[in-house]
Amino acid sequence: MSSTLLRVYPSELKIPYEVKKQRSCCMQLTNRTDQFVAFKVKTTNPRKYSVRHSCGILLPRGSCNVTVTMQAPMEMLSDHHCKDKFLVQSVVVQDRTTMKDFGPQLFTKAPGRLIEEFKLRVVYIAANPPSPVPEEEEEEDSSPRSEAHRCIGASAAEPSCAEELLGETRSSQQGFSLMFVVFVFMSSMFIGHLMNEIKV
Repeated sequence: MSSTLLRVYPSELKIPYEVKKQRSCCMQLTNRTDQFVAFKVKTTNPRKYSVRHSCGILLPRGSCNVTVTMQAPMEMLSDHHCKDKFLVQSVVVQDRTTMKDFGPQLFTKAPGRLIEEFKLRVVYIAANPPSPVPEEEEEEDSSPRSEAHRCIGASAAEPSCAEELLGETRSSQQGFSLMFVVFVFMSSMFIGHLMNEIKV
């Protein structure tokens, strides 16, 4: 079902399915209008999914990223068919409306209030699908440059590739300095011993 208030992308939620691992996907909501639009995201299975930014107010022509996280499944599936669905509701609100004014009454049908709905189905995909590209290209894709295109839902607590490489460089530099000190110390001891024998 199309929506004139919001553009919802993508039209279906593709979530990698992997046993005992949480997986996330993102959708972007864009306000098509020059008005303030409130939105609310619902699911048919709230115990299974957590939604970050499940409700909010979009500024005119503004956008928002919504992250959907599936709880870690405990068993393998015989197939990847999923019956779970999500519903995005949207409604025009007054200008300068804030979250303090947000309430369930916003999405209650009333005369003169148009509530639009957009339905998305959940599609399970393989967590690690085989890639036809050569290994060299895979390594290039995992570079810090490609990390910048990840969804905003990526955890800020996780170090970036650049930070990890910097940490490895520092560790190697510390190890080199220690070895250099030991080498100089041993050389001094050896030279001192030779000098003592020559004097004798």
